[in-house]
Amino acid sequence: MTEPAAAPRVVIADDQALVRGGFRMILGAAGIPVVAEAADGAQAVAEVLKHRPDVVLMDIRMPEMDGLEATRRILASQAGADCRIIILTTFDLDQYVYTALTIGASGFLLKDVSPEQLVAAVRLVREGDALLAPSITHRLIKQFAPRQPAGHGDLSELTPRELEVLRLLARGLSNAELAAQLTLSEATVKTHVARILSKLGLRDRVQAVVLAYETGLTAPGQD
Repeated sequence: MTEPAAAPRVVIADDQALVRGGFRMILGAAGIPVVAEAADGAQAVAEVLKHRPDVVLMDIRMPEMDGLEATRRILASQAGADCRIIILTTFDLDQYVYTALTIGASGFLLKDVSPEQLVAAVRLVREGDALLAPSITHRLIKQFAPRQPAGHGDLSELTPRELEVLRLLARGLSNAELAAQLTLSEATVKTHVARILSKLGLRDRVQAVVLAYETGLTAPGQD
């Protein structure tokens, strides 16, 4: 019998104490430990280096050091290599959110997220999945994506099947949905996704989605 996965350990970085306290209470009620809180980006980096959490809830607009720079520093550090960062924002079309996704954040949440959505999001990204609502992703890409290819691997390295998987992945489909669409097992889909990330030199599914749009493989509004 498979042992249940341990609860993800979380750091919350937000300059508003009420936001931190609310999120801590929600996660704690779900059995998810918050190992540290931070009121600015510099403190967030220090707490991640100290505690090596699985997930960081990161506000973008903070004093001293913003969440964008903190995200860069965390993901560039050895301690942050396996850390997943969820960007918190009060705006669903914030240009900084798009930038955060391109540098390795695993998704974003609006601060008015429901308790159930917050808990599900932390567990989802801890498992290596993307946290991107397709409709919001399309709008972010359309408004903020640069009009030139991203600086990652060449899409010509992908097989036709891998290109098909990437197109569907860019629409926000989960592994289960991809498997149903392509009549494949979830294990096979996971293998395809892993190979796509490896060939293109990408950190996770979020960067794959961004790359699919930036290279023109898919476009906002496509079915």
